[in-house]
Amino acid sequence: MAKATPPVAPSLGQPASYESALEELEQLIARIESGQLPLEQLLSGYRRGAELLAFCRGQLEAVDQQIQLLEDGTLKAWVA
Repeated sequence: MAKATPPVAPSLGQPASYESALEELEQLIARIESGQLPLEQLLSGYRRGAELLAFCRGQLEAVDQQIQLLEDGTLKAWVA
């Protein structure tokens, strides 16, 4: 008998932080790569992964902009 695989949440909203998004993304990738997900869960997992990836990229771009400001000698408040 096959082990039941918990469903992949289609969308859990915005992660609390970059670190939590990265952790969720890593877990999701491991589940997808295991080959054990049914097609519907695979698709919803892919969608969630795309959401998490976009969130992480946005956070990294915001930090990069802040670093550029610091390197230019201008310190301004960072708005995420």
